[in-house]
Amino acid sequence: MSDLGQLLSEDEFAGRHLGSDESAQRQMLDALGMASLDALLREVLPEGIRLTAPLALGDARPEPQALAELSAHAMRNELWRSFIGMGYYGTHTPAVIQRNVMENPGWYTAYTPYQAEISQGRLEALLNFQQLVVDLTGLPVANASLLDEATAAAEAMAMIRRSAKSKARAFFIDAASHPQVLSVMRTRAKWLGFDLAIGDPARDLDPASVFGAHLQYPDTFGRISDPSRLIRAVHDAQGLVSIGTDLLALLLLRPPGALGADIAVGSAQRFGVPMGFGGPHAAFMSCRDEYKRAMPGRIIGVSVDAAGKTALRMALQTREQHIRREKATSNICTAQALLANVAGFYAVYHGPRGLARIALRANFMARLLVACVGKPVSPAFFDTVVFEVPSADEVRSRAGAKRINLRYIDAKRVGVSFDELTSLEDVADVAEALCAVTPEMVSRAKDLSTEPLSVPAALRRSDAVLTHPVFNRYHTETEMMRYLKRLENRDLSLVHAMIPLGSCTMKLNAASELAPLSWPRFAALHPFVPPEQARGYLDMMRELEGMLAEITGFARVSLQPNSGAQGEYAGLLAIRSYLAAKGEGARDVCLIPASAHGTNPASAQMMGLRIVVVACDRNGNVDLADLERRIEEHRTRLAALMITYPSTHGVFEESIVRICELVHAAAAQVYMDGANLNALAGLAKPALIGADVCHINLHKTFCIPHGGGGPGMGPIAVAPHLAAFLPAHPLQGSGAVSAAPFGSALVLPISWMYLRMMGAHGVRRATELAILNANYVAARLAPYFPVLYAGARGRVAHECILDLRKLKESCGVTAEDVAKRLMDYGFHAPTLSFPVADTLMVEPTESESKRELDRFCDAMIAIHRELAKIKAGAWDRADNPLKNAPHTALELAGAWTHGYSREEAAFPAPWLREAKFWPPVKRIDNAAGDRHLVCTCPPIEAYA
Repeated sequence: MSDLGQLLSEDEFAGRHLGSDESAQRQMLDALGMASLDALLREVLPEGIRLTAPLALGDARPEPQALAELSAHAMRNELWRSFIGMGYYGTHTPAVIQRNVMENPGWYTAYTPYQAEISQGRLEALLNFQQLVVDLTGLPVANASLLDEATAAAEAMAMIRRSAKSKARAFFIDAASHPQVLSVMRTRAKWLGFDLAIGDPARDLDPASVFGAHLQYPDTFGRISDPSRLIRAVHDAQGLVSIGTDLLALLLLRPPGALGADIAVGSAQRFGVPMGFGGPHAAFMSCRDEYKRAMPGRIIGVSVDAAGKTALRMALQTREQHIRREKATSNICTAQALLANVAGFYAVYHGPRGLARIALRANFMARLLVACVGKPVSPAFFDTVVFEVPSADEVRSRAGAKRINLRYIDAKRVGVSFDELTSLEDVADVAEALCAVTPEMVSRAKDLSTEPLSVPAALRRSDAVLTHPVFNRYHTETEMMRYLKRLENRDLSLVHAMIPLGSCTMKLNAASELAPLSWPRFAALHPFVPPEQARGYLDMMRELEGMLAEITGFARVSLQPNSGAQGEYAGLLAIRSYLAAKGEGARDVCLIPASAHGTNPASAQMMGLRIVVVACDRNGNVDLADLERRIEEHRTRLAALMITYPSTHGVFEESIVRICELVHAAAAQVYMDGANLNALAGLAKPALIGADVCHINLHKTFCIPHGGGGPGMGPIAVAPHLAAFLPAHPLQGSGAVSAAPFGSALVLPISWMYLRMMGAHGVRRATELAILNANYVAARLAPYFPVLYAGARGRVAHECILDLRKLKESCGVTAEDVAKRLMDYGFHAPTLSFPVADTLMVEPTESESKRELDRFCDAMIAIHRELAKIKAGAWDRADNPLKNAPHTALELAGAWTHGYSREEAAFPAPWLREAKFWPPVKRIDNAAGDRHLVCTCPPIEAYA
């Protein structure tokens, strides 16, 4: 390394993020017949959209320098003791879970478990979470998490509208719900056309006038009251009731199911998940059995594999938005799988006795405070008490001197919430802040009963919970560590091989990007601390917003949407609010190409828009003639066009600028789905192409890991005229889309680190290599599996669709059979049958090496040879390695009756002899799982 520029180069991180060096790139370009990467890009991108100047992101920072800069931001966050509550609480993540799950790429790089046979570990973990929720809420069906408590409550409201027999137009919400929950529910109700009645349920709820109600138990002020009479009254009027609740409280309180509730929702945050300035946290939802098909989100169910062995899968997948589109129950796609796993493991590790101790301790501390301070507003409470004080300002001053955050409800009322981290010293300091007198704590504590006497006797829990063996077995760290590793070994993730999922961008999630998530000054902040205590967070997020604005070309960015689908919703919300402000609120038609992501029509439907589908031509592009007809047909009612660019068909449409011009000529807005920004960043900007708003999947292009189905983030970037309509702070205005002001703030340092370490040159290089890798794979596989769509010059974007539709006729094999056979070769399948049935959509990403791309291509070519043997009759059409895939180790050890060898089944490629990932189960019976849905843990004997 004699060149001084190389010696002093500060972009070495890019060299580790990018999978191929110049030599490998040259080999791939030679295979494509291209003289240079720039020459390839000229064939891929339409000339009119290419950037001529580099991004203004600055130079790349070396990894140590980037970490030091981020650490400096973190140090500007002040770690006060927070007793604010409102659904967010201090918690301790057991080190065995933090190290082996949250910080383990075997867990955080896994994909959503659509390929269940190689996802059995995370499916079991999510089933544990469902069992936890079912047990504590007393309702028989739970899902595998939702985005946050506020959106879960909004989903429950929409679910009640779909399920209730009442024809009333209004929905009642308990005014003592958490304020952020109220804010998000108001946003959702407005565009779904629901009238809201908000008040005191005991005084203001008229069951005959509402189709349902949402009650809070315990409420945001800590009060506990029996809602069963109100629930019966709503039921008598043919309405349904959801209850917002707290899982830890339910260790001591009668469950919502026993009180008559139809749905229960809340947050599992306090089960070992850091507050993180607002997220990510797993929300939960459970319901009565008769409403399970209306429930949003993913449900893990128990089925059997081809050998009759118990196996897990995502049940009722036909409810998923990518299949049902505008008829979907919701637009939920990414949820919070990784955080649901953490919460479930927290319950496994502590068990029912440990959780009950934590609940009793929090209640004890709250009662001890009452013993020190005096009578609270409500005598019935769990962990939260509200006091009337002479002056909240004086309390604030005394608390501030002790670096304590309390909840200041108004000039005369102060709230305090305790949690598993609260100490006797904390109680003494809070008591002194409240009444200016230092209490004698030890004697008061000794005099206090450990029984939860502040919980009314009629509302105390009496039934046993969490009796399943999984919650009673792993209470030593040794046993827990082995259990976590056993589950991890049942999953295929990026630690094993590339995950070539089209439309999902499974790239490297670098360790240095994720390291800051464990820093207390990021992890331990309550989302509603005063801004001066979060200066480091706010500065870091402001810088991230600026970088995303530069990459997209837009004026403003909101970080609040906490998933890609939420970003879609927030973008359409901005458009509808903008049009309404102009007096054009009647514009309610949304044009969506037939090739669009399934979340697009689902999000549009949630925003009260009428979906009109635009056809695609034979090359997979938007049919311009059909677009013009649709625009003309709906010109006066047209609100927006939703379009993905490059398209879901994996090509850069040449007419994209013209498409935007046609929509603008009709006085409508262009919403660009940013799911494929990994093919644009540094090469073109959505704003310059003609879009008005674009959502950004940080869990795709900007390295937040998929976590087995979440977390994700979906910020939106908007043009100047839409800036005033970005989501508001949930406690300060209207239009909030998530519970926390900055969504899942804890994962934002990942994207900040990625952009800092890549710099302008690295971001562009990543995009260029993603396009090179996709075209290389397409070219290598084209002689064996035709590429369905290509651009005007025969090239694809960053992904390609392999056409397998003729296999069924020629040899009785489907694309699903090929997907399952890839498991035997050690690969996760590409995206199956989306956006075209019986195809595979491949996206290799810039992080994969040429060696790994070749290994995947070699596997596909070997499968092509296997197909030829079936066609030739050498293998039976019904009994062959593809139809029987995947093959398990247990199967190979038993009797062998197939017309092919054990070696052909399990070791079809040479690399498998060096390292073999064994699918733990054979092909799973989807229909059996749906016919007999069981979403709770089977007896432990089933795993034997």
